[in-house]
Amino acid sequence: MIVQKYLIRRANKNDAKGIHKVLLAAFEEYRDFYTPEGFNDTVMSEEAVINRMKGMILYVATDQNQKIIGTIGWQKINNKEAHIRGMAVLPNWQGKSGPASALLQIVEQDAKTEGSRFLTLDTTKILKRAQNFYKKYGFKETGKTGNFFGSIIYEYIKSLD
Repeated sequence: MIVQKYLIRRANKNDAKGIHKVLLAAFEEYRDFYTPEGFNDTVMSEEAVINRMKGMILYVATDQNQKIIGTIGWQKINNKEAHIRGMAVLPNWQGKSGPASALLQIVEQDAKTEGSRFLTLDTTKILKRAQNFYKKYGFKETGKTGNFFGSIIYEYIKSLD
């Protein structure tokens, strides 16, 4: 049995290129299901990653060689709600217990510490694997939908109480 090790840490500006690469690798197979604007917002450029850091907290998962293998971002919306955006793990790390769940857990921990009572996130219908992952960790569909650059997004919620 091969044990793959990883580390979760807060992202910094020097991680922008690695975060972009993870997002691109994770979402490339879904490119045709997004509008060009939606894909570009999902797979942010390095500059967009740096801009996102101004309003959100981003984390990265790195392998033993400090290569970024996963990412997640979150922000506090109000006194009760925190919102997750930009979660992705490299395809060869998907489905393995470890980095994805650890990224999600650190955000849950942060949000609780900041006084949030629930977490929300949005995803598209085509991302079934992501939906199943979120459900496994206690997220439920709210029934709310939105327009994400011409694609329908579905809101999920998890209580932190």
